[in-house]
Amino acid sequence: VVAEQGQENLIVNNAGVAVAAPISTMSYEDLEWLMGINFWGVVHGTTAFLPHLKDAGEGHVVNLSSVFGLMAIPSQGAYNAAKFAVRSYTDCLRIELDIEGGAVSCTTVHPGGIKTAIARNARMDESVAGLSGDHAREFDRLARTTPEKAAQQILTAVARNRRRALIGPDAKVFDLVSRLPAGLYQRALVQGTRRRAR
Repeated sequence: VVAEQGQENLIVNNAGVAVAAPISTMSYEDLEWLMGINFWGVVHGTTAFLPHLKDAGEGHVVNLSSVFGLMAIPSQGAYNAAKFAVRSYTDCLRIELDIEGGAVSCTTVHPGGIKTAIARNARMDESVAGLSGDHAREFDRLARTTPEKAAQQILTAVARNRRRALIGPDAKVFDLVSRLPAGLYQRALVQGTRRRAR
């Protein structure tokens, strides 16, 4: 990129895959596959580009977490772990960049449902109740934000140097629910998942 463009000013680390499986039966292979992309992809991208952003004199790192990096969702233990890791990694980077006082900054992005193929391409454990082709169709129905609209909201967040960006109306709901006492929202998830399984 440096050879072709002369300098770098923006890196967007956006890679994501999904695994739907209970933690008790999830394979190490699936966990490592997901972490290798969703978390280590962010780490490798940030590590590779950050020195060049600093050399350019100004720049921005954008790391995509998820609404599942705001609160834990059953059957999404691997995805939750990776997206919480991206969140804390990027929050720490932002603090360190602020301490340095340079012109390079970063933003953690928490998208809600974006109209992509992530649900259709997910690895799904047979033991996850109610998850099959219906899960992908349900995701498609609920995912209201287009990739183009998400990209515009992310660029606006970069221009405003926001620490976090909530993408889509559902992301704002997740953010509010995540601020409730843990027992309250977790009990609601337990009851809802049990009802759905029946």
